[in-house]
Amino acid sequence: MSAHTEAEFKTFMSQLSETNATLSYWTDFPKVKTNVASIEIKLNSLNYLLGKEDLRAAVTELWNNDKRVFEVLQILIACRKRDRKKVINADAEFVLLESYLTTLDGVMEFIEGTGLAKIFKDKNVKNLVDYVFGVEVGLDSNARKNRSGDAMEDTVELIIKGSGLKYRKEVYSSEWPAITKALGTDKKRFDFVIEAKEKTYLAEVNFYSGGGSKLNETARSFTELAPKINAVDGFEFLWVTDGKGWENAKNKLQEAYYTIPSVYNLSTLRGFLDGLENA
Repeated sequence: MSAHTEAEFKTFMSQLSETNATLSYWTDFPKVKTNVASIEIKLNSLNYLLGKEDLRAAVTELWNNDKRVFEVLQILIACRKRDRKKVINADAEFVLLESYLTTLDGVMEFIEGTGLAKIFKDKNVKNLVDYVFGVEVGLDSNARKNRSGDAMEDTVELIIKGSGLKYRKEVYSSEWPAITKALGTDKKRFDFVIEAKEKTYLAEVNFYSGGGSKLNETARSFTELAPKINAVDGFEFLWVTDGKGWENAKNKLQEAYYTIPSVYNLSTLRGFLDGLENA
């Protein structure tokens, strides 16, 4: 027997939110400041190169004084050293970008080849510390996907708190022998555990603003997980998910929706929780 009807699924899809972003979603400024502060001394040393016509002479002087200052050159082209990016050199060989920074000639080739030489000479940048602050803000956009998940969890937590139900965050399945046995070799950390009078709900929370294979994998995984948990007396799997990204994985979500009794979005979760009695 299906857990939900086709009409219920259509309603669920019509309720999906465009975004769960708050103002804090866009940029993690404390992280940006920390990243800049960690290399600020080296950046200030590189400021010596700004406006120099004889750039090689200035680079040589810096190199002889402390070659380590050039370790931060990669961030000036919005590339972190830990990314270990490769490029094709003048000999048509694949080399690590950071390999240019191990010799004086390599540093010069890097500065000239990337276009930084003209930027330095023309003083298009007045201060490299301020410049890198801007670069870090741009690079931080890559972390927004993770912040979207955090924002969803924060929103769900507010709704749970409003219901007055007892709950805990980030709880491992190993806490309950019966659940451990039901999952077999699988080990699971649940985003929330909500304790109601009749059942304990083990909850997973996610938000997808865009499509991708991750959505199909999530739906498939929870379709398999829910029956195992629901077969244990006193427990039920709860999935809270939202986001327009599901429009690109509608079929897989529909399969999961027909299998999992407790699937809610931000529009319906509050009503469900308010209907539960406290433990």
